[in-house]
Amino acid sequence: MTAAAEPAAPHAEAPRQPDPDVPRTITAPATNGDRVFRGLLRTAGLSVFAIMGLIAFFLILRGAEALKAVGLDFFTEQKWQTQAHNFGIAAVLPNGILIALIALVIAVPVALAAAIFISEYAPVRLRAALISLVDLMAAIPSIVYGLWGLFFLQPRIIGLSRWLSNHVGDTIPFLKVRTGDIGTSYTSSTFIAGVVVSLMIIPIITSLSREVFSQAPQGEREGAYALGSTRWGMVRTVVLPFGRGGVIGAVMLGFGRAMGETIAVALIISPSFRPMTHILENGANSISALIALRFGESDSLSLSALMAAGLVLFALTLLVNVGAGFVINRSRSGAATAD
Repeated sequence: MTAAAEPAAPHAEAPRQPDPDVPRTITAPATNGDRVFRGLLRTAGLSVFAIMGLIAFFLILRGAEALKAVGLDFFTEQKWQTQAHNFGIAAVLPNGILIALIALVIAVPVALAAAIFISEYAPVRLRAALISLVDLMAAIPSIVYGLWGLFFLQPRIIGLSRWLSNHVGDTIPFLKVRTGDIGTSYTSSTFIAGVVVSLMIIPIITSLSREVFSQAPQGEREGAYALGSTRWGMVRTVVLPFGRGGVIGAVMLGFGRAMGETIAVALIISPSFRPMTHILENGANSISALIALRFGESDSLSLSALMAAGLVLFALTLLVNVGAGFVINRSRSGAATAD
């Protein structure tokens, strides 16, 4: 005879059933392979910060002598006379920024048009060929662009520079050439350097913009068509708003690339240590070109001054790239690709 079952406790609660509307947290034990892989990824990510820190430390260490010699005058002096302790980047830095801005004015419309065509209009077979061609343009060494600009582009663009100066210069002062209407007045200018650099950043902006455009939600594309939109209407109302943040980030990355371009600019420009407010005139400069042209003939103080200039360029480029990442992460396109 079995014992009678004990009566249930009067206040015993039934086990709670999980709420079907609350997602369950699924955890899986990490294996040794997972731990090793996670450690490698963490090390690779942290190594980027370590390398950037070491570069900054090296530039600060090597540029300290020049910064100590001239102090804050390094940021306000336009001359570059290291023997007389009279040097600075007040003329070189704005000229480099101006070259980058000219490159952006030319590159951004071309790159966006190419990205939209490749992403939305090109046939499948042609699309693959165009993507490969853009990638190939990005792989061409900068010295090739510089030689092409020096020997092919410059003799053929003088006519355009002269026309702009004679017909538009009176209306837009910075397009006026004040050194006389002769051929050499239009060579080795900020404008020509900007055109050459624009060809180097078009592949970067095109590739990043195309990637963002291709990730526009398919449902919204089909919804636009269902409402009677044309293809351009769909691009204008769906693709472009979705990729706005990514495009801004691509443009800022292109700007950082243009600021740091060295060999192509050094081959084109005629070095000048004065602010070039007239972009079609002979003479231009940038920090990267200054370092490339003066490095081989520098003494201890001159080399330190070049390192200090490189530190300023490094900080400016880093700020531009950080700003680009911030814009991308806050944009809808960046949020869609963050996970």
